[in-house]
Amino acid sequence: MVLSPEQIFKQTTYIRRITRLTENDLSNIDSYLQLLLREDSSQLTKTHFFHDRYENIYLENCDHKDLNRLMDESLDFCAELLDVNKDELDIGYWFNLMAPGHVTTLHTHDNLNELISGVVYLTVPEDSGELVLKTGNSEINLKPVNGNYIFFDPETPHLVSKNNSLKYRLSIGMNIGLKSEKIDWKKA
Repeated sequence: MVLSPEQIFKQTTYIRRITRLTENDLSNIDSYLQLLLREDSSQLTKTHFFHDRYENIYLENCDHKDLNRLMDESLDFCAELLDVNKDELDIGYWFNLMAPGHVTTLHTHDNLNELISGVVYLTVPEDSGELVLKTGNSEINLKPVNGNYIFFDPETPHLVSKNNSLKYRLSIGMNIGLKSEKIDWKKA
């Protein structure tokens, strides 16, 4: 039986994991995504235009070895958390490029059949913003770290504070649900 988000996040608001990919692998993913952006590739679908930027950039038909390994690892972690076989899971992901001065507005991911939401950080300059999880009347501010995942309940309101650095920050957001309830993640 699949564990619910309430069961997974009953003891803790978030779960942090560290990727098994190397810094070089993460850098290769960063370079690949930057190239697609510079070329304004037809493989990209941009949504959620707020504060002069697209908060979500989806990648179609990815054939990048390291990025595919990262998403496969993400499914491994989530299968463990949900106590299911990873072949039962579906993942929707997007990347989020935050230039200096950018923020991500308060939102949730609970509008479809998501069981776990998460983010993995590829490039994190000092003072480039924090993930802020809102829980009741309090906030949990989480400093991003290169190569770290943070998983949380899709119903948790969250935002990303202002990138005060002089460099961009790059992360990959994700939603994980059951294949048997497959949905169009881009419509979320």
